Amino acid sequence: MNDRLVQTLVPIGTDIFRSVMIAAGIVVFSFFLIRMIPGDIVDVMGIEGTLTYGQQDAMRESLGLDLGWWQQFTAWLGMVAGGDFGVSLRYGTPILDLLRVAMAPTLILGASALAIGLTLGIGLPVLACVFPRSIFVGLVQAITLWSIVVPTFSIGILSVIVFAVWLGWIPAIGNIMVPAIILGMDTAGTLAKMLHEDMVDTERAAFVRTARAKGLSRWRIVLRHILPNALTVVVALFGILLAGALTGAITMEVVFGLPGLGTLTLQAIQGRDYPVVQAVVIWLGLTVVIANLISDLVQRALDPRIGR
Repeated sequence: MNDRLVQTLVPIGTDIFRSVMIAAGIVVFSFFLIRMIPGDIVDVMGIEGTLTYGQQDAMRESLGLDLGWWQQFTAWLGMVAGGDFGVSLRYGTPILDLLRVAMAPTLILGASALAIGLTLGIGLPVLACVFPRSIFVGLVQAITLWSIVVPTFSIGILSVIVFAVWLGWIPAIGNIMVPAIILGMDTAGTLAKMLHEDMVDTERAAFVRTARAKGLSRWRIVLRHILPNALTVVVALFGILLAGALTGAITMEVVFGLPGLGTLTLQAIQGRDYPVVQAVVIWLGLTVVIANLISDLVQRALDPRIGR
């Protein structure tokens, strides 16, 4: 009993430790990477002509930008550990307030894209398995190829040019449905082929042959027997799918002019507003890390043999 408990807890502890180390790496990486960009907020404001040289020196000192990177890092890390991401250097607004306002459009777009992606990514393989000699098999291959070959950012720009500028079917700024469909197709392509292949393999199992011998309909065999056994693929890929939906949402916001985290991050990078960029990167990174950890734990619960 003790050996079995150890065999269960050790892999879980390893997963948690790995996730914590990745999260720590994201925190450190986000801090130092943004500072490799030449210039800071004081330089930007100086170029805009709003500060004299004396005011620039005073402002840099008041913001702690005259300190070494490690001194800045330890001071910032102390604030973050207390749940305080600081204040925007450019707007003087608490960063958590900026994130709350910008997060809603990003979450709506990401959730919409993920819902569309899961619907297509599961629905097409199911139809391809129920009708193995139909167009649905080709659609699984086509949407997989789409996700590999077509960059979502480029197709987003093309959609604005065609549907907003040329045809006038959608507004050039603020449309959420088109980017959700684009990202959803990309998400579906990541999932569809692997799920379809797993369902085809499951179809050869003995319990499926038994279900056929009982005279069950193909729909019932696929939905009641094949699909539930193949859904571990969805669980395994959920972290990747969530990461793709959220990062894709951030880039699509810039293309379609949505007021989310993507637009906030772009403005912060242009203005060298370090704390805002760091907060967005940390939030996004930790969300993906936690999603992957939950995905791994659920996989182990469904199949305890994983990782042994």
